[in-house]
Amino acid sequence: MTAEPKATVAVETGTEPGGRWVSALSLANLGVWVGWFGPLQLLLARQAEHLTPDHKASTLALVTGLGAAVSMVANPVFGALSDRTTARAGRRIPWVVAGVVGGAAGLVVLSLAASVTAVIAGWCLVQLALNAAFAALTAAVPDQVQPRRRGMVGGWLGVSQVVGILVGTALATVAGGITAGYLACAAFTVLAAVPYVLMRRDSVLPPAARPAFRWRTFLAGFWIDPRRHPDFGWAWLTRFLMNLSYSISTMYLLYYLTDAVRYAGDADTGVLILTALNALTLLSTVVISGIRSDRSGRRKSYVIRSGLVIAAATLLLAVWQTWTGAVVASLVLGLGFGVYTAVDFALLTDVLPTAEDRGRDLGVINIANALPQVLAPVIAAPVVTHLGGYAALYALAGGLALAGSILVRRIRSVL
Repeated sequence: MTAEPKATVAVETGTEPGGRWVSALSLANLGVWVGWFGPLQLLLARQAEHLTPDHKASTLALVTGLGAAVSMVANPVFGALSDRTTARAGRRIPWVVAGVVGGAAGLVVLSLAASVTAVIAGWCLVQLALNAAFAALTAAVPDQVQPRRRGMVGGWLGVSQVVGILVGTALATVAGGITAGYLACAAFTVLAAVPYVLMRRDSVLPPAARPAFRWRTFLAGFWIDPRRHPDFGWAWLTRFLMNLSYSISTMYLLYYLTDAVRYAGDADTGVLILTALNALTLLSTVVISGIRSDRSGRRKSYVIRSGLVIAAATLLLAVWQTWTGAVVASLVLGLGFGVYTAVDFALLTDVLPTAEDRGRDLGVINIANALPQVLAPVIAAPVVTHLGGYAALYALAGGLALAGSILVRRIRSVL
């Protein structure tokens, strides 16, 4: 049996996009992060506390874990589907539209949820739909942007990520309750995508260039053999370790403030303050580090150093369990993640196996973002409860970040 030949198609648009396109892309990306992190930072934790006050940690772990499992499957599948989409509007834009509308619908379901089952259903819908939008937005970067500018664009996407987390947390805090918080996040997510969709800049796949669909071929494509593509494999593993560290660090931040720090004020406000401080230092490094990486042509040294800074920040949370310690750790964490967010994204786009399957391949990379959300609560709950509490939890997060930083050196094709 011979392998089916791949259709080839020029996926770039000829001229690089300007600042308006990058701004619109970043705003749409920001909206997706608002839809994710308004719930993740506060709303889901408060909802779990309201519905099951005696089992809030396990309820939160169940909801976020199931949602992350959906995300882990949805992102590469929707990325692969966008690679094969032949709509006149382009390969990516239809999935952005469907994704943000579906994500907003899931947030509305969450706003009305009166049981854990309804919360699970709503959050899984949010993860399913927003991953369709996120996969399409991410794949648009290597479609439209040449490698020499991807660090800069990655920096602006990093800005949109951290501002999205901050805006989502702020909306969840000031909206006036769980229901209003979800509805505010839903409205913002949809509106933020409008400028990008109206710009209608997208790569178009001619129907004749789309390969014939075979289930076996489609499913087999999600396995990218690390022996054939070792740099892709190492990039996936290091991103997985860094995101597992981050998920462990942030998922229990609200409970860390209430149960370990004994924060004297309102814990929701405390989370918002820490998120804002993290955003402040992240924004100071994210764009400039991407630009410097583009100019120097180097990626690995930036990623390695940023990982060491992230590890140091999580270790501060382990050993300095006071409000002052949390503030200092948030500032340091922002410095590290600013550099990491911009440059690691550019590094990933440099090691993709094929141009035709960028959406799928970036979706496989994004499993390294989603899988930690599944594993983090499974790991964190017993560590907090039985294996040393929050000191052990954040020490573990620091060790994972350190490992992820060191293993970046195994990537050979990128400087």
